[in-house]
Amino acid sequence: MAASQRRPNIIFFFTDQQRADTVGCYGSPMGLTQNLDAMASEGVRFELAFTAQPVCGPARSLLQSGLYPTATGCFRNGIALPLETRTIAHQMRDAGYEVGYIGKWHLASTQGVPGEPSVDYTTKPVPPERRGGYDDFWLAADILEFTSSPYGGGYFDGDGDFVPFDGYRVESQTDHVLDYLRTRDGEKPFFLFLSYLEPHHQNDLNRYVAPHGYAERYEEYPVPGDLIGQDGGDWQENLPDYYGICASIDENLGRLRAELERLGLADDTLILYTTDHGSHFRTRNSEYKRSCHEASIRLPMVACGPGCRGGKVKDDLVSLVDVPPTLLEWAGIEAPEHYHGRSLQPLVDGTAVDWPDEVFVQISESQVGRAIRTKRWKYCIDAPDKSGWRDADSPRYVEQYLYDLQADPHERTNLVGDPGYRQVADELAERLIARMVAAGEKAPEIVTA
Repeated sequence: MAASQRRPNIIFFFTDQQRADTVGCYGSPMGLTQNLDAMASEGVRFELAFTAQPVCGPARSLLQSGLYPTATGCFRNGIALPLETRTIAHQMRDAGYEVGYIGKWHLASTQGVPGEPSVDYTTKPVPPERRGGYDDFWLAADILEFTSSPYGGGYFDGDGDFVPFDGYRVESQTDHVLDYLRTRDGEKPFFLFLSYLEPHHQNDLNRYVAPHGYAERYEEYPVPGDLIGQDGGDWQENLPDYYGICASIDENLGRLRAELERLGLADDTLILYTTDHGSHFRTRNSEYKRSCHEASIRLPMVACGPGCRGGKVKDDLVSLVDVPPTLLEWAGIEAPEHYHGRSLQPLVDGTAVDWPDEVFVQISESQVGRAIRTKRWKYCIDAPDKSGWRDADSPRYVEQYLYDLQADPHERTNLVGDPGYRQVADELAERLIARMVAAGEKAPEIVTA
């Protein structure tokens, strides 16, 4: 970015557990996301975007650090971001940005790690040294679902005081965002990390909760292809609420964009919209997301603002690991050499060279797993003698899944162990091992199925 250009404001609009197929511009027929669809028509949509770790805390650690979760040690929930981590907020603040954070943090507490003391901020204010450098504005909770419900609860401000809210949580959080925007004096560009809990389920209720009256709009809903015929899981009772939550989030994206226009900030503000992972509604294992399947790992990702205009659609494979260097490039900051991803801006500009033709995924908690996804193939390995809660990695894995996404987009036929696909599996295994090594892991043994 030329020094003479005004540096843009940057808003990272981050949802939690949102499937890509809830979004109209990704194929949803339901009309849930008119504001996001409009943003995509003005900006850039990344058609094939994926998480690098389908769990809340690890995905967040990656976004702050630029490193795969095993490199920071945050390979599962309940492991705090190391205090010495130099985050994107530190770098932006040093470069003259005002940095703010609103919503769910999920990177301050450590629980159940052998040899390390437990540190519990799940219902207490996160101390300044554990806020990842977001020193200019803070309104957040480490585990927002523990300090609030879908209707009512609160956050902690920069002084550690509890800030209560009434009404639906998405609406309340957006109210705070609009208040933040109205109080900017324009002396510095700002970077605002806006982290919603929704459409994540409410843990203590063990279900998804839409705003009052919203689920009723979607009782006659189309069923995503991966869920059709699935007798297990809880999608039957939860999809109407899930869709209603996604509609509410989109309405609040519309409120945000309208306020930027009203304040005269729209032309100078970049918005990146994405999520940490999706949800398979307990159809692939006993919980919602910790698997290699498309419902878990494929994301919506849309950018709009200076440098990201024109209604472009990019079909290269991109990952959350590419987001930190992208945000820094937008701010005119050179990304550290040790970052594991690449800025997306060269893809937008059409200048990218040797862009990877696969994405790499680490999986924890439900298993110790690794996966690679190309445009056609999905290949996943598992360490059956390891604990996904205790072990970050393994020297030995066993082939678990192989899907031909061209012929089987909903991943109904597992080809792993089929002799007719042995060559494909061997080639994917080599590529997966190379990605593991590049992420700082040791090259493992992979036992063929």
